[in-house]
Amino acid sequence: MKKTISAIVTYLIILALCVTIIFGISRTVTAQVSDNTAVPTALAAGSIPSATESNIYLLARIISAEARGESYTGQVAVGAVILNRIKHPSFPDTLSGVIYQGGAFTAIVDGQFNEPISDTAYNAARDCLNGWDPTGGAIYYYNPAKTSNAFMHSRPIITTIGKHRFCS
Repeated sequence: MKKTISAIVTYLIILALCVTIIFGISRTVTAQVSDNTAVPTALAAGSIPSATESNIYLLARIISAEARGESYTGQVAVGAVILNRIKHPSFPDTLSGVIYQGGAFTAIVDGQFNEPISDTAYNAARDCLNGWDPTGGAIYYYNPAKTSNAFMHSRPIITTIGKHRFCS
């Protein structure tokens, strides 16, 4: 029996390590087995950060870069997706972790992230951090005119705001 439990514990540890390597997720919920060994059982989700000046600045920067030219509601929606990802176990559990996750946002890659931040993006960031989510809980968004990514096009659409489709 102890060999079976030991094998299961080893398997779960390796599985958690693989998930961490593949998805960049490093948070797990653990359970105790009979010999007080902690075993990873599920991924945990993060919580929405407080509306500090540094969080407002970082969120406004990505909103400005990703939602440039969109309506105010569209800007809030882009920010809401970022915050929804923090709460979702498939994504990093911090604001900076979500924003800087490799390949997640084209504005990081193409340099738009470093452009000046619009005033409306600061307000949109505050509204997101205070709970406004016009997307209905979306964790993805894309502009169908600018992406041919099959994965994005396969996501169930929750709503469309401006040029962006917001998806689960």
